[in-house]
Amino acid sequence: MKQRRTLISLGLVLATAWPSVAFAAENAVDTGTTAWMLISTGLVLLMVPGLAMFYGGLVRTKNVLGTMMHSFVAMALIGVLWPVCGYALTFGHGILGGLVGWNNDYFLLRGIDNTITNGVPEYILAMFQGKFAIITPALISGALAERVYFRGYCLFIVLWFFAVYVPLCHWVWAPDGWLYHAGASGVIDLAGGLVIHVSAGVSALVVALFLGPRRGYPKIAMHPNNLVMTMMGAGLLWVGWFGFNAGSTAQSGLETARALTMTQVSAASGALTWLIIEALIFKKATSLGFVSGILAGLVVITPAAGVVQPTGAITLGAISSLVCYYALQMKLKLGYDDSLDCFGIHGVGSGLGVLLLSFFIRDSWMAKASAAVGRTWTALDQLQIQLMGIGVTIALAATVTIIICLVVEKSVGFRIDEQEEMVGLDQSLHGESGYGLVSSDR
Repeated sequence: MKQRRTLISLGLVLATAWPSVAFAAENAVDTGTTAWMLISTGLVLLMVPGLAMFYGGLVRTKNVLGTMMHSFVAMALIGVLWPVCGYALTFGHGILGGLVGWNNDYFLLRGIDNTITNGVPEYILAMFQGKFAIITPALISGALAERVYFRGYCLFIVLWFFAVYVPLCHWVWAPDGWLYHAGASGVIDLAGGLVIHVSAGVSALVVALFLGPRRGYPKIAMHPNNLVMTMMGAGLLWVGWFGFNAGSTAQSGLETARALTMTQVSAASGALTWLIIEALIFKKATSLGFVSGILAGLVVITPAAGVVQPTGAITLGAISSLVCYYALQMKLKLGYDDSLDCFGIHGVGSGLGVLLLSFFIRDSWMAKASAAVGRTWTALDQLQIQLMGIGVTIALAATVTIIICLVVEKSVGFRIDEQEEMVGLDQSLHGESGYGLVSSDR
């Protein structure tokens, strides 16, 4: 009887408070998904020092700190711009004909203090996306390594963030972005094949052509100063990429497991394929080739990890390694100085993934797409959407980047002068030495 009275009393309390209970349920935090998104955010941020190590080991001793600073400074510049206005411009409601977005609540993140979106505090979603915004312009630094003013680079990535990254991200990922709604279910770009790698790769090529080669390139050998550091950087990138791709599902479930698995499989396939290529051609395996293969496998699966199966991931990783390998050989023949191969791997590899994923999409996804359009949706239908997305990305990145280069060069200066370049970025621009040793060209 006592238990019955207790249950009745509890029922009356719940009945009286039902509206607030319902409200609480709708706005409850999904602790599992929230925990995973916190981890993913940290993993993506880990990729920035990983990139700094990867790039830093590939340049000459006299430029190691200056090159690493190019990655780290993005954490400060974009890390401030993103909460101030980047999130609002990217994920707000479309303005200026859908060119960018805006939401007053997202300005300085002042309106999301109590917001829960799909079970996750919106602060976490904003910070997760903010890490993508940080690493994207940092990727471009691989093409301009060893020959730009630090002030010019800083201005470049700020302008590029506003003029290239923000609009493209809004078009592809914002709920009202026009590429988000193209075709049966929009352009497929899970974690930034277009938004990050193709845009950065194309811009990297434009910058490399605008600046011209490093003095002495290619006649003077420019050996990496520390391949051990480059390998460690590649390892950090591989680990961080799990948050990059699997975190982009914004859940903690089946789709997350799929994305994580395809990321691992494609990276391994890319690394193995590059080893085989070198074994057949040079009769030896190099550490630089191995890490290049890792990256080739990772960038190709970035747009596709949510829709392909392991067979597709293995195939994409292998194709990307093969094509990227020959893209780097073409760079030598054409003579342009994309110093650390941002275009040859990120642009080419991820561009392949954006297009070729159309032929490896799982049947269940295609069935949903067909139901959405009321007819059979084919690989060629999706390929048309992907081609449109990559065409828009290339046009935007190439056109705007050349304008930004001109603005930077005419305002604060972009290409460093000959004497400072010969001395090295570390001493000329930062007054430091990376290893406490006498700087040299080696």
